[in-house]
Amino acid sequence: MANNKSRIGLRLIIMNFLQYAVWGAYLTSMGGFLDRVGLGPQIWLFFATQGFVSIFMPALMGIVADKWIPAQKVLSLCQGIAGAFMLGAGIYAMRAGDAVQFAPFFALYAISVAFYMPTIAISNSVAYNALEVNGKDPVKDFPPIRIFGTIGFICAMLFVNFMKDSSTGLQFQHSYWQFILSGGLGIILCLYALTLPNCPCKPKTAEKQSFMDASGLSAFRLFKQGQFAVFFIFSMLLGASLQITNGYANSFITSFKDNPLYAHTWGANNANALISISQISETLCILLIPFAMKKFGIKRVMLISMF
Repeated sequence: MANNKSRIGLRLIIMNFLQYAVWGAYLTSMGGFLDRVGLGPQIWLFFATQGFVSIFMPALMGIVADKWIPAQKVLSLCQGIAGAFMLGAGIYAMRAGDAVQFAPFFALYAISVAFYMPTIAISNSVAYNALEVNGKDPVKDFPPIRIFGTIGFICAMLFVNFMKDSSTGLQFQHSYWQFILSGGLGIILCLYALTLPNCPCKPKTAEKQSFMDASGLSAFRLFKQGQFAVFFIFSMLLGASLQITNGYANSFITSFKDNPLYAHTWGANNANALISISQISETLCILLIPFAMKKFGIKRVMLISMF
């Protein structure tokens, strides 16, 4: 039994590593690729799509996991669909070369993202259930496991930064290979999720939920409370600033290569690796949160994180 409990931690670490490596393979470098193939003016739309589908897709897939299909199978299904369409986007870009058209590429990407975004919450549910079934405390034992998600994100970022296409000499961060890598990792996680412990649907109850409750939209009622409203507004502003960085930092840093003074500098030629410093600092800060919360309290920690 003790061996099974230790193994479940390792299995969830692998799940989290893959979960965020799928995202890290393209999230911070896609803007640079889009700019290179002439889709720079549409970068905002690609990143706004992630937010738009996150409004309703996690709720819809959550209902499916609660009522009809065990969560680990929903995770597998969503990752499989997302991975297949991301692979499709990468293969399309490979065949199109520098003549990538917005409509087909965006359609493949949007469908992939629509099925990927729910997996963030679903993978958490699978992890919480597995920890509870094995007699562990999710509040205590999940954070160290979740850190490996950020590590997976960083590893994927660094991989696409330093790997090069042998035929063109382009780093993966500037080519279609980032999408092929992301899709391939998604397919691997699709298969791996089927081996995870069962996360059963919720038992049926006589009490009927309204559509607002079932879809999670009832959470917007919290805006009536001043403190929650302030928290949500600041969270949205932080999310917006993060997506702006994800969308434009790579192409901005890479643009310094056009200046003879910086053309051969390490930073200008390794934008994704430079950006990964922020992810590494995030990992270190996550480890500090329990100590900071105890010393400063939630309000001061939030203020420090904002500034």
